[in-house]
Amino acid sequence: MADRLYIAAMEPGSGKSVIALGIMEMLSRRIRRLGYFRPVVPTAKEPDNNIRLIKARYQLEPDYEQMFTFTHEDARNLAADGKMQTLIKSIINKFRELKQDCNFVLCEGTDFTGVGSAFEFDFNADVASNLGCPILALLNGRKKSPDETVDAMQVAWEYFEEKGCTIVATLINRVDPKQIQGLKDHIQKMGLTADSIYILPEEPVLGRPTVGEIARSLDAKILQGDPKALNRGVHDMKIAAMNLPHYLNRIADGDLIITPGDRADVILASLATTISETAPNIAGLLLSGGLMPEDPIQHLIQGLKNYSPIAVISVNTDTYATAMNAGMVRPALHPENERKIAAALGLFESHVDTRHLEERIQVVRSNRVTPMMFEYELIEKAKVDRRHIVLPEGAEQRILHAAEILLRRGVADLTLLGNPEKINTKIGMLGLTLDGVKIVDPRTSDYQAGFAQTYYQLRKHKGISPEMAADTVSDVNFFGTLMVYDGLADGMVSGSIHTTAETILPALQIIRTRPGFSVVSSVFLMCLADRVLVYGDCAVNPDPNAEQLAEIAISSAETAAIYGIEPRIAMCSYSTGESGKGQDVDKVRQATRIARERRPDLKIEGPIQYDAAVDAGVARTKMPDSEVAGKATVFIFPDLNTGNNLYKAVQRSAKAIAIGPILQGLNKPVNDLSRGCTIPDIVNTAAITAIQAQAVK
Repeated sequence: MADRLYIAAMEPGSGKSVIALGIMEMLSRRIRRLGYFRPVVPTAKEPDNNIRLIKARYQLEPDYEQMFTFTHEDARNLAADGKMQTLIKSIINKFRELKQDCNFVLCEGTDFTGVGSAFEFDFNADVASNLGCPILALLNGRKKSPDETVDAMQVAWEYFEEKGCTIVATLINRVDPKQIQGLKDHIQKMGLTADSIYILPEEPVLGRPTVGEIARSLDAKILQGDPKALNRGVHDMKIAAMNLPHYLNRIADGDLIITPGDRADVILASLATTISETAPNIAGLLLSGGLMPEDPIQHLIQGLKNYSPIAVISVNTDTYATAMNAGMVRPALHPENERKIAAALGLFESHVDTRHLEERIQVVRSNRVTPMMFEYELIEKAKVDRRHIVLPEGAEQRILHAAEILLRRGVADLTLLGNPEKINTKIGMLGLTLDGVKIVDPRTSDYQAGFAQTYYQLRKHKGISPEMAADTVSDVNFFGTLMVYDGLADGMVSGSIHTTAETILPALQIIRTRPGFSVVSSVFLMCLADRVLVYGDCAVNPDPNAEQLAEIAISSAETAAIYGIEPRIAMCSYSTGESGKGQDVDKVRQATRIARERRPDLKIEGPIQYDAAVDAGVARTKMPDSEVAGKATVFIFPDLNTGNNLYKAVQRSAKAIAIGPILQGLNKPVNDLSRGCTIPDIVNTAAITAIQAQAVK
């Protein structure tokens, strides 16, 4: 079975980092102890960005120095001195050292910068051949006709074949979307093996530098701007030298404005555009000449930072030199830029048949499940049958960033609730692209009257009047829940700025519990270093009785199965088996009996102590004949106090990722976010909700 792969680009600007990221994402869900190797990096002056990106995102264990051999300068000098054998042997030795600690190593070839392209083409083929790596051939389809692209591909194939290299697949990147069908037709006409050729279109977001990349390249001083502001893409650059009316007529969305630091009028006008609903949304402001705004202007800038979310950066070079330097900055993928990473992964996963590519690489599936693998599987499962998720907190910044990631990766269709004008303004201010998202204002929606009538019919026995119902359904959480109830959405995710009660109450009143269940409960998916466990109930029911505890166990087992976790249920207590007595342990014993009666097909053990449930050595002593002891995957705790404290202790002590709480027992899925949730938390919860909706369907 293959345990290595070499990405060989045929020319500069092929988007090698995008392909490397996509391959690593694909491999990470199957393989533990991944490695990443670059024979040659551009320079020793600063860490190689591609190594930094892959090492950080996939938490690779090898040190940075283990992941490359030479800089371009060192390699060029050795080649010029006629020491190619020394060069190749050193790379082989470094690769072998890395491979000893890794099950699979992805190698990324050179960048076609600093030395001749012909040399690099030959060099990559020699290195791949000597390392015994099959090749993933990468072509740049930008500004090429279908004929030119196919000719370049055939030349590459013939050359690699002459060198004795095996080509696993060919990726043609950065193709004009209008040319894709013509390219496919030409490939078919030529009778080429199309099932191992993947075509990726040009993605504008990836071809643009961000304000932060320009700031780093120009060694700029950051006067204002958080990480999100620095991650905004620059569509174009405009030098502001005109008076304000002419300046304002010429700027456009995504422009980086370059102006001397003493032009207070341009600076203030630029900041004002970001809070104006009629002006373009610029990407940032670059001040030239080493001139700083005067103190009153700087004070004003500081006061606007919460209202004008753009970066303001300053350099010492004059305006002309600044514009030239900024124009030469090459876009890159940085580990801090989740937006670009999501765009890259969405592009790769949408146009590459990863299952087929895995078969060609002959990847062996690992039984180990890391958090990265599990999160990848969540995304993949959600994408199989896209569901529609409603997000009531449509104007919240974290929700909008997460929505862009969800749309780019094809996880779900989305509806945002709130004032469309306000939401669209916020989208523009943040520099996001949310093509295809629906925005609905509950106060003016055509659904409002029908929802009010539905809610009135559901709650009139509680004394609700039609007028009260109309007021209630204007609330975004009630409106979103009614969308799910009426089938206009498949699930809802809320809670980033609302309390748990505000999120769950509408679901309890409208969607209600499934037949045969009396309680809504919750679980956390606990992603440990090498497996995923299910903990319940850790968020909803303070002190469930035996009947409710049995329901929670059954619901949790069903939830585990939805996410591909084989349910082996441990009904946790302070006593194992028949050894303990007392009201608390008797409740767990009774709940175990009820759960077994209701679901005799499930593997359930209880009462059982946590160590006996999770540790095979302890299990052999305390419950040697149990199917669950020592290998439990679902842990049911007797009360909220125990469950909540334990999941947080494991989360902090074992550095586990806790995904949840995931609500269960409802007829249709609604899930609650923590008000301290991060953007990845929202993405994961939306994917989880989509998978629950698939199960309901």
